[in-house]
Amino acid sequence: MSATNDTVHDRIERARADLSPPQVAAGVAIAAALGFALMFLQDPLAHEALHNFRHAAGITCH
Repeated sequence: MSATNDTVHDRIERARADLSPPQVAAGVAIAAALGFALMFLQDPLAHEALHNFRHAAGITCH
């Protein structure tokens, strides 16, 4: 098994090749909507739900 250095730059370049502009726009819109909801709700349950979702999606946030 060989080790690979998968950097953020590599992931961005791969996404540019694989995703269409409407897919990128949809992803940005969803991320913005989630951020907006979290910022204005400020409800601990909503915050915890989004936090757990990020972990389930494989995003390290702390």
